[in-house]
Amino acid sequence: MTASDARRAVEAVWRIESARLIAGLARMVRDVGTAEELAQDALVSALEQWPETGIPRNPGAWLMTAAKNRAVDQIRRRQNYQRKLEEIGRGQEQDHAPDAGSAVGDIDDDLLRLVFTACHPVLSTEAQVALTLRMLGGLTTDEIARAFLVPESTVAQRIVRAKKTLAKANVPFEVPAENERDARLASVLGVIYLIFNEGYSATAGDDWMRPALCADALRLARVLAGLMPREPEVHGLVALLEIQASRSRARIGPNGEPVLLMEQNRARWDQLLIRRGLAALEKAGGGPYSLQARIAACHARARTPEETDWTLIAGFYEALALVAPSPIVALNHAVAIGMAFGPEVGLELVDELVDEPALKGYHLLPSVRGDLLAKLGRPAEAREEFERAAAMTRNERERTLLLDRAAACG
Repeated sequence: MTASDARRAVEAVWRIESARLIAGLARMVRDVGTAEELAQDALVSALEQWPETGIPRNPGAWLMTAAKNRAVDQIRRRQNYQRKLEEIGRGQEQDHAPDAGSAVGDIDDDLLRLVFTACHPVLSTEAQVALTLRMLGGLTTDEIARAFLVPESTVAQRIVRAKKTLAKANVPFEVPAENERDARLASVLGVIYLIFNEGYSATAGDDWMRPALCADALRLARVLAGLMPREPEVHGLVALLEIQASRSRARIGPNGEPVLLMEQNRARWDQLLIRRGLAALEKAGGGPYSLQARIAACHARARTPEETDWTLIAGFYEALALVAPSPIVALNHAVAIGMAFGPEVGLELVDELVDEPALKGYHLLPSVRGDLLAKLGRPAEAREEFERAAAMTRNERERTLLLDRAAACG
């Protein structure tokens, strides 16, 4: 194995296993910052050793063992070595290698504990979400920044400060008592949603989707629904993720290329996930995730693209703009209006967003403009917009798609 082969393998394993690795270590050392440092040390060891030894049969377990060994080394350098070593020894007897097949309903879940710990009230909402995305999703600060439409340096500062704040406050690594959960729920839902979105449409890299992130987010949403069954917005999030995940197989072509919603083979949509999503929707309310789930349900119920009720979807986006206004919601509303009442109307609304600061680097703004301009028979302008969008995105698959659309404008 060459060094480059090993690096690619390590990066792939890290994407899949980092969340479980950090969560398991945090339960042992009771500090998320230390847990991430130990996990990063194990990653360095893998980069050094795997080119010589090859990829182990269970890479996740290898990383966990390496990280635990480093934890023991750290404790040996402390005065309370014996007591802490006994604690880790007991933890090793109870622990097992990372297992993606853990019971969905099991609330004794390292990943869920990690989410609630990172969403502790001592942190600001922005810090809670950024830290959990970093820890749970294994996202880089750049990827988180793109999700939030803020500078990367801002996200990096939030994460560093959040770790220090948690350590200083001695925050326990646990799922909080029932009377404390509501205060953290909004941030927890936001974290799970953003993790799913990063898996559903990767902001960077060579792959259009990162299914492991989608699977982790969906699993966490289901666990959370079991933990908080009387919260309508939790069920709204579950409904949204179930229905969105149902399209996964149809979103990727035979060569890994993206397939847009209106061009997807709906026979490939997972009907079991759709039924689960619609069932969860019956328990949902009128919050932002519930409204997005109702939009997704409109698509799921349409047997063909032509049967989509775009007028109803536009109405749901209007309601969403009232409860959770944002430039991205406004852009999606403009798309729905364009589909329901014609591209001229949609383009008027999109043009009102061109100078919106939060959308300055958002590639879907010129992409939407290009689509509307193409429908209006203005190919030269459409081509320019698709090329602008392609220059903005950092996902190679999406860039290729946008350049193909630009070329198709002739």
